[in-house]
Amino acid sequence: MGISAEAGHGLRVGDVVVVRNATPAHHHRTPWFVKGKTGRIASISGPFLDPESRAHGGDGLPKRRLCAVEFRQVDLWGEGYRENNRDSLLTDIYEHWLERLGQ
Repeated sequence: MGISAEAGHGLRVGDVVVVRNATPAHHHRTPWFVKGKTGRIASISGPFLDPESRAHGGDGLPKRRLCAVEFRQVDLWGEGYRENNRDSLLTDIYEHWLERLGQ
């Protein structure tokens, strides 16, 4: 997908986003089951020190905004999800892991 470190810049509540599908060799906090999936930004907070650049003695800079992204459960688990198709999951993802769809 080729998302740059600046991918999350300008995101807003309500934006439809896709999570970068990457497995970096370094520390990261993005859950595996949302990588490559599409969701909607429910809220944005921060900026906070970036745990990816803070890990192992780094300075945590640049600071990053943290986005609460809502995913439909059926979009995460596919046809194997047998509960209510309106169920959703809300998880926090740092903005540089997100790319707005429809750009």
